[in-house]
Amino acid sequence: MGRVAGKVALITGGARGQGAAHARRLSEEGAKVVISDIRDQEGHALAAALDAEYLTHDVGSDSSWRETMETVRARYGRLDVLVNNAGIAIMAGLAETDAALFERTVRVNQLGVFLGIKYGAELMKATRGGSIINISSITALKSEPRYIAYTSTKWAVRGLTRAAALELAPLGIRVNTIFPGIIDTPMLTDSVPGLDVAQFGAANTPLGRVGVPDDVASAIVFLASDESSFITGAELAVDGGVCA
Repeated sequence: MGRVAGKVALITGGARGQGAAHARRLSEEGAKVVISDIRDQEGHALAAALDAEYLTHDVGSDSSWRETMETVRARYGRLDVLVNNAGIAIMAGLAETDAALFERTVRVNQLGVFLGIKYGAELMKATRGGSIINISSITALKSEPRYIAYTSTKWAVRGLTRAAALELAPLGIRVNTIFPGIIDTPMLTDSVPGLDVAQFGAANTPLGRVGVPDDVASAIVFLASDESSFITGAELAVDGGVCA
C-alpha cells in the first residue's frame, strides 16, 4: 500500500518538469492521478506511461476549471489532493514589464491558484477532507528584482494559502505552500536561456547542488498523505538552504 493509496489527485501544469515529477510520485504511491495542462502532447504521453488521465486545462479560465472539476467529479466522485503547480516565469524587470505581461502572469500564477482552491474545495467538501498544495517560489521568501510580475504573484500565493487554510479548516481541508528553490526544470532553462543550471545551482545553494524535481515531489507526497494531517497554513521551503 502506498502513502496516498486510493486518493484522487489532480496536478495542474503536470505535463512536464516539477508537475510531471509530482504526478509520477503520487502515482507510485498509489494515487489515482489526473494530469492537467495545455501541453497536450506531453500530457497525454505522461498519462499513458503512468496509467493516469490527462485533461486539457487552462488554469486562468474560470470555465476551464469548472469543466475540469466536473470531469473529475463524474469519473471519480471525489477529489482528495490538488496540486496547484501550473505557472509561468518571464524574466523582466520593472521597466520591461508592461500591463499585458503583468496581467498574463497574474492570470496563470495567481488567479489560477485562487480558482483551484475555490473549485477544489467545493469537490473536497463532499468527503469533508482533502489536501490543497500550492506551489509558490523562493522569490516569495527572497525576492528577485528581475522577475517583478512573477515575484508579485508568488507572494500572493502565500496570502491565498493562509487565508484559505483558515477558512477551510473547519471542513477538514488542509491548504499548504511549498517554496521550491533552484530546481532543474524546463521552466528555469526557458526563462534564462544559456544558463548552466547545475553549475548555477551548486554555486548558489548551501547544500552545494541544484535541486531536482523529485526533491519537491517528496514534499508533495508528504503533504498529500495522512502523515501531514495536522499541518495546514504551513510554508515549506525546498531550497537546499538558499533562504536560510
